[in-house]
Amino acid sequence: MVAGVQVLAKNQPKVAAEILTEEALTFLAALHRTFDATRIDLLNAREIAQQRYDSGVALDFPPETAHIRNEPSWICAPPAPGLEDRRVEITGPPDRKMVINALNSGAKTFMADFEDSCSPTFANLVNGQANLRDAIRREIDFETGGKSYRLSENPAVLIVRPRGWHLNEARVTVDNKPMSGSLFDFGLYFFHNAKELVARGSGPYFYLPKMEHYLEARLWNDVFLFSQSYIGIPHNTIRATVLIETLPAAFCMEEILFELRNHSSGLNCGRWDYIFSFIKKRRADPSAILPDRKDVTMEVGFMDSYVRLLIKTCHKRKVAAMGGMSAQIPIKNDPKANEVAMNKVKADKLREVTYGHDGTWIAHPLINEIAMKIFNENMLGPNQYHIRREEFVVAAADLLNSKVPGRITRDGVKGNVSAALAYCSGWVSGNGCIPLNFLMEDAATAEIARVQLWQWAHYNSRLDSGEPVTPEMIDALIDEVKPSIKKLVAGVKEDQVDLCSEYLKKQVRKQWASEFLTSDLMYYLEAADGVEPMWQRAAL
Repeated sequence: MVAGVQVLAKNQPKVAAEILTEEALTFLAALHRTFDATRIDLLNAREIAQQRYDSGVALDFPPETAHIRNEPSWICAPPAPGLEDRRVEITGPPDRKMVINALNSGAKTFMADFEDSCSPTFANLVNGQANLRDAIRREIDFETGGKSYRLSENPAVLIVRPRGWHLNEARVTVDNKPMSGSLFDFGLYFFHNAKELVARGSGPYFYLPKMEHYLEARLWNDVFLFSQSYIGIPHNTIRATVLIETLPAAFCMEEILFELRNHSSGLNCGRWDYIFSFIKKRRADPSAILPDRKDVTMEVGFMDSYVRLLIKTCHKRKVAAMGGMSAQIPIKNDPKANEVAMNKVKADKLREVTYGHDGTWIAHPLINEIAMKIFNENMLGPNQYHIRREEFVVAAADLLNSKVPGRITRDGVKGNVSAALAYCSGWVSGNGCIPLNFLMEDAATAEIARVQLWQWAHYNSRLDSGEPVTPEMIDALIDEVKPSIKKLVAGVKEDQVDLCSEYLKKQVRKQWASEFLTSDLMYYLEAADGVEPMWQRAAL
């Protein structure tokens, strides 16, 4: 329909004709032709930066932007309609039932996620866009098992998270090149809904993931300016919250806010991806080996420092400092275990609100009451921008402090094997959000598990028993865990578990662990959609 644009997916859902219209594809092509070359340059810059880290150059605050950090006068745009109070935000993939339940949860906002909790099959992506379109227009409903789901009178404010800059959307090409997954997700949502949202008193609001440099924020800002002009809405209508979930981004928080200042609605502590990035970016540093995943809490040095710096930075610039995810889900069949788990959630949320966070994340509607109660009791107004936290002084060395009390245990290794294998198997089967051991696991926690296995094997780390962690040990644990995966994750097929088992076995033997498991395994989803993804196969 549009010159130079091809939609290659053979398995397109029925609503594709309504979402992938000629006008929408023309907009996507314009985004690609205008911005993709810059995206590729920035991704190449990530690789060059990693080479510096591998050679021993320590991360630090960029000297060329000291004037931005030192200038006290600039602030970001005021909160857009519906974003003044974000004390509890619920997140989840954009499937139809989830969208309705999340919007009805009682949380202040719902982040519909095309990234870490969404397996990007073409059907999931296109159906997700249709679900959000229908929700915005109050035309969404769902029926299953004789039960009907409808929107309440006062649903949560909608925020959308597109995929990160690193992911391609190979099932849609422009001039024979794959689209950016970011631009595909953002572009379709914005094109179909921005004017409708504004007419209803809200606006197009986004969460932006996985950035590693302030120039990546500048690219997003340029995309926003272009897109607002393209459809004819005022500049600065868009609002975006950036997830600080990579180690390099922690060193340029103020610069990221500055680049997006007229479109910014704050920063978020993407805690699980941040741990993943901490290990990955310091892969050549044997002093940065971390113990069992459960021991890497928000209280340890590098995590606590980054939280303090984020709150101080956001409030200095008058935007929201959002807390991290509570992945816990209720344990319905064990009241005592559930009480212990919910007490951990309460302690986590109390720490956040007393530090100065303006809101927090949850993954399950039944956790909303707990989080909301704690923020209601401890946050007097709609936010805490007035709490400046100037007493928080964070140096580069604090952000790099890898001293974490704890041990590497056999249970920790096995737990990582189970989490990584279960999640990868679910992801290639089309499910990006896996309940596992009463936690809602997404790509971030699977990534921590994967790179920890690589790190321990690469450095021949020893268990608390003295036994070395080797690829052969991990192989044996993978083979031990494999038979249980189909029971843990509904809908997974044996060949998918086999595929992911072999993937993990190869990962722990590589010189460096891959950048993202989602990039590696994307070829499987593309092949399922009838696309021969030669540019992705090279990753394996």
